Amino acid sequence: MVKRKIIKIDENKCNGCGLCIPNCQEGAIRLVDGKARLVSDVLCDGLGACLGKCPQDAITIEEREAKEFVHPGSPGCPGSKMMDFRKKEAAPATEGKGQAGGGIESQLRQWPVQLALVPPFAPYLNNVDLLIAADCVPFAYANFHEDLLKGKTLLVGCPKLDDLEVYQEKFVQILENNNVWSITYAHMEVPCCFGLVGIIQEAIRRSGKKVPFKEITISIKGEKIA
Repeated sequence: MVKRKIIKIDENKCNGCGLCIPNCQEGAIRLVDGKARLVSDVLCDGLGACLGKCPQDAITIEEREAKEFVHPGSPGCPGSKMMDFRKKEAAPATEGKGQAGGGIESQLRQWPVQLALVPPFAPYLNNVDLLIAADCVPFAYANFHEDLLKGKTLLVGCPKLDDLEVYQEKFVQILENNNVWSITYAHMEVPCCFGLVGIIQEAIRRSGKKVPFKEITISIKGEKIA
């Protein structure tokens, strides 16, 4: 059990409309006896994506003792199980060799990296320099690991295709629940990639913390231009 943020549903206000259910990506809310219910603490990430969809204002976020969030299917799904690789950084490096016996060594410090899968209270988000990357950047920029990722914790998302309002709430919660030393946002030069700049800056403002923010732009030809 840990003390963390989690949703609370006021059954007296809930009218059973069910509008909150599709907006809970984790499947933590269901209709039971005509009322929305939180079916399991472990399924609620505490982000609150369901809040704005409740016409009765029956859903709020509280901070209480609860079981740690487990993304659906995570015990058997490597794609969403939290893993912290930072301990490998203390191991002696082997010159000229990566983990597979050759090539460049990965600088990834944790899993998962997708913003939609990372809970805001994940242990690998505390006391870190954070790199937020638009998901095309690692494909376009050949030196991504050594130049941008090394020594940082990575979060990846798409400013064009993903829900930026949900991301803003997640960024706020990450900043409120952790000591983030700095944030670097790496994005492509295309206009749609700039969407997260204001979202991140607003999240920093809302958190009330002074977190240094740096922006890096990558060209579609894979060159760092700013």
